[in-house]
Amino acid sequence: MLMELPKKYSEASNSFFLVYLQVIILLSYCNLQGLNMFCLATKSPVIRGSVTDQLALLQFKAKITGDQLKIMESWNSSSHFCQWRGVACDRKHQRVTKLEQQFLKLSGSLSPYIGNLSFLKGLNLANNNFYNQIPQEFGRLRRLETLELSNNSLTGEIPSNLSACSMLTFVHMRSNQLKGEIPASLGLLSNLIHLRFYNNSLTGSIPPSLGNLSSLKELHLALNGLTGNIPETLVRLTNLSFFSIGGNAIFGIVPVGMFNLSSIRVFDIGVNKIQGTLHSDLEITMPYVEFFSVRENQISGQIPISISNASNLNVLDFAVNRLSGNMPSLEKLDKLYKLFVSKNRLGHGKEGDLNFLCTLVNSTKLEYLYIRKNNFGGVFPDCVSNFSSTIMFLAVGWNKILGRIPDGIEN
Repeated sequence: MLMELPKKYSEASNSFFLVYLQVIILLSYCNLQGLNMFCLATKSPVIRGSVTDQLALLQFKAKITGDQLKIMESWNSSSHFCQWRGVACDRKHQRVTKLEQQFLKLSGSLSPYIGNLSFLKGLNLANNNFYNQIPQEFGRLRRLETLELSNNSLTGEIPSNLSACSMLTFVHMRSNQLKGEIPASLGLLSNLIHLRFYNNSLTGSIPPSLGNLSSLKELHLALNGLTGNIPETLVRLTNLSFFSIGGNAIFGIVPVGMFNLSSIRVFDIGVNKIQGTLHSDLEITMPYVEFFSVRENQISGQIPISISNASNLNVLDFAVNRLSGNMPSLEKLDKLYKLFVSKNRLGHGKEGDLNFLCTLVNSTKLEYLYIRKNNFGGVFPDCVSNFSSTIMFLAVGWNKILGRIPDGIEN
């Protein structure tokens, strides 16, 4: 055990002692690892910060248990740590600003010493096999802007103290094995632009505090075990262009304001337990939306006429709900690629139910058209013969369609 420094030591003496202590620790570590005892040697004088950074990198290396590509072999005393593969430093201070080790087949746990890289702005460890928990010490990275940990095997909870990393703009942790709730404290990250937690095992509800993230453009929480309602506060995210909560167990109704997020390009609330009633006169103001899905919920009512104004739509999916009434005209959707309305209660079982099909003739990119298991009646319209030759899948079974199949369908 180290003895306590006498009180007579000045602050400067304390600082010198700490630098000296760090050098001794690092030299001891190098010796234990069988490295050159002079692994700290550089062309410039050793300063406290660079010693701290080098120790943190060596501790990161020590936690690597699998290195198929032999990446860590380059991390040795033959070169300054700023020249090690995947490490970038600023020129002035020679401090680590980026640690990028993505797609390198590394395995091991994450060292808490990473939290000592106080100049770090970018950390990218995606597409490896890191496991165990994300260290709480990551919350000490006050300059961190990008945190990319996707496609690993990380477990445990999302550290709530990441909220202290106030410069964060990108937080990507998709495709891991994270559990627990999404920390409400993340709503303090006012600079956040992308938040990706999809394909984990997260539970609890979506924190209403995320509605404070005024710069947020992407919120991707799909394929988890989330429950609760869609918070009303999310309607404040006017810069949001990507919203996906599909594949959870979210219930309640969709706040009406969500349909008026005018920057949205992807809107996916499919495969949940969402209820509520849509009305034919509901205003959907999403001029740039390309992907719109509410599939596999418990939504009733009618498909809003205003959806036809979304002229950039590629995918429109209302399948597996409780919708009824007429299908609106879709003539403006000339970029439509997939249309799914199967397994609803659409139509009235009589002539005229299928008139909307003739409004799709100008959709020259249409490949998938699924209207099966509804209440559509009447004769199958001849206009189907004029569909683009790009159409590949046409599913119309389990309806009340009469008459004969038009000859022109051979086209």
